[in-house]
Amino acid sequence: MVEWPSCCAHWVIEQIFAIMGKLGLGKQKKRIIVKIGRNDPCSCGSGKKYKHCCMDSLSQQRTELLDDMAQVVAMNPNLSLDELNLVMQHKVQERNNRPHAELCGLTPNQMENWLYGPFNQWAGVTVTTPDDLSSSPVMRYLDIILNEAMQQEGSFKATSKGNLPQKLVKQASDLLPEFAVGKFDIHVSINSFAGANEDKFVALHYTRILAEIAGIIYCRSGRFHVKKEAQKQYQARGVNAFFLPMLEAAVTKFNWAYFDGWQTDVDLRIFWLFMLWRLQGHASIDQLIEEVATAFPDLLRHFTPDGYFSPMRLLDLLIGARFIDRFLQLWGFVTVEPGRIFAEENAPRKAEIQPLLRQTFQFSV
Repeated sequence: MVEWPSCCAHWVIEQIFAIMGKLGLGKQKKRIIVKIGRNDPCSCGSGKKYKHCCMDSLSQQRTELLDDMAQVVAMNPNLSLDELNLVMQHKVQERNNRPHAELCGLTPNQMENWLYGPFNQWAGVTVTTPDDLSSSPVMRYLDIILNEAMQQEGSFKATSKGNLPQKLVKQASDLLPEFAVGKFDIHVSINSFAGANEDKFVALHYTRILAEIAGIIYCRSGRFHVKKEAQKQYQARGVNAFFLPMLEAAVTKFNWAYFDGWQTDVDLRIFWLFMLWRLQGHASIDQLIEEVATAFPDLLRHFTPDGYFSPMRLLDLLIGARFIDRFLQLWGFVTVEPGRIFAEENAPRKAEIQPLLRQTFQFSV
């Protein structure tokens, strides 16, 4: 069967029997369906009417598909179920290849590929390892770790807590002025790009975890080791050899909730490529939030209004923390003025797109 976003062909076939029943072509059990009216307040708490909020394109498309099938059944009452199935598959495939405004012009098939396709096998997307990675905090920190190990025959001693030694922490902290985020005056106690030790140095700790997840380093018997194959790759290509493996670990394996206490089961990693595409195109944080909420309205149902923030605002905060602050900024893809990510005032919020982002991702959609 050809799948349609969140809805499979079997669901439509079941509805065909309902259509046949309405047309007097078969018997259909009476069902009671409770649904929100188009003009009723949306249950997500946004304050908007349902038709302007979470009555997403999928619901409308289901209705349109059923209308099409109703016409087919009315005009061809003697079609078998298998024949109806073939007609339905053709119509579903036709819709899957049709651009949708709610998806910012992507087709459902393109969106499915971006959400669930294997890493670096996305339609209309080229991912390249830039020649110069000096602007990426993550890759610079990884270079420090690997260089230290290579100077000691492939390993070095960890702290008693199993963290990176103070020597490397200081080297990493000293790099801050060389990064785009270095222009912001942020106290070291709350700066993600500096710290007295690894526990208090978010970007360095993040890098070490990614390197372990990516299979580049491991800690055993109180020492950090670089795997033999990784040593060969580092000697041949330098830190550039690990850009894509580190990126893959960041978007497919690393737990984006690791650094926060959010009580939500929303996994933004699924949507990272769509969000990156949109932000790279217009750099507007506010527009990005609107586009995500429009393309994936079910996300809002995962947030319960708490008397202070609406579901839309909670989604805004989550994207700001996990996607912009602790992914894009840690990698050196964008910078955002401190406090602007989470600001509530009406002034437009913009991300400053760094050259590294455009050098890495090219979109042809």
